[in-house]
Amino acid sequence: MLSDEGPDELTCSSKGCTAPATAEVRWNNPKLHTPDRRKVWLACPDHTEHLQSFLSARGFWRETVPLSPDA
Repeated sequence: MLSDEGPDELTCSSKGCTAPATAEVRWNNPKLHTPDRRKVWLACPDHTEHLQSFLSARGFWRETVPLSPDA
């Protein structure tokens, strides 16, 4: 659970990974979300390709962009 102050560092969304995130893997499930809606998984350099592949295999991946400094 996050504290009111929030995390000190954003971490990768890959299961069990605690590495700092460097990218946003943006996706949506067209059966559930409107075409313009984007869900975001955070990714470290080691897991970016894996998360993209996982989402692409299901037709969910939309884009990957560098993590914004204001995140």
